[in-house]
Amino acid sequence: MFDLAQTIYFSKVLMIGAVMTVKITFGALIIAIIVGFIMAAIRTYSKIRLLEIMVNIYVEIFRGIPPLAQLFIIYFGLAYAGVKLEPATAAVLGLGLIGGAMLTEVFRSGLNALHFGQREAALAIGMTPMMALRYIIFPQATRITLPPLGSYAIGLLKDTSIVSAIAAPEIMFYARNLVTSTFQTTLIYILAALLYFILSFPLARVVDRLERKQRAWT
Repeated sequence: MFDLAQTIYFSKVLMIGAVMTVKITFGALIIAIIVGFIMAAIRTYSKIRLLEIMVNIYVEIFRGIPPLAQLFIIYFGLAYAGVKLEPATAAVLGLGLIGGAMLTEVFRSGLNALHFGQREAALAIGMTPMMALRYIIFPQATRITLPPLGSYAIGLLKDTSIVSAIAAPEIMFYARNLVTSTFQTTLIYILAALLYFILSFPLARVVDRLERKQRAWT
């Protein structure tokens, strides 16, 4: 049996990491959405070949290299080059850029699902390309991509566990420190797993509702 007082203590410590986990997830998600949509718009609408090539290189590199290796390169590589980032900042930047590459394809699919005539009609009534993208294309593409975007957010929340490798103070960082100092491996990792579940379960329900609405829209 697990000691109640010890369980409460471990839970309080892990909750500190849970707060940071949420912050890292939110920050990385914002970066991923912004980068992903910009890259998708370039791949879909740009007529500049060089831009398309650069976007393709970015997507292939960030999708083809393991996330942990990319975090090491960003955290330690930038420090070697004289740019010292805090672990949490490096985690947000790294996961955000990785997610941006993944969401590029998600948003590109959403943009391609819209009839090309909508953009041309917006341009015909005097809108600039940016206005058409902002007021006509983006709202519709967002509705289409909400379910896969929600699924990505759940995966991102769980993937934050790897950032403990660069000492970002999230759940697994505190869990490993507690295991090292107390050797209560089973209890600590069970509590960590429960925290991840508690954080991800509401997101999963939201994704389910979005998927049902998406089926109703179509």
